[in-house]
Amino acid sequence: MAKIKIDSNLYDRAKKASEKAGYTSFEEFITAVIEKELSQLESSSGSDEVNDQLRGLGYIE
Repeated sequence: MAKIKIDSNLYDRAKKASEKAGYTSFEEFITAVIEKELSQLESSSGSDEVNDQLRGLGYIE
């Protein structure tokens, strides 16, 4: 398992948020947050490609 370093204040905030949200562990919370962010980034990348294709076909400017 990889390890990362984060600011202690951010760690404390995330730890409290994970407990408040009902996650069984801090690691589970962090995994969910990263997966959500990656999903959003990946889907926005796909929409950029679609926009480029539509622009190339002359459907949008």
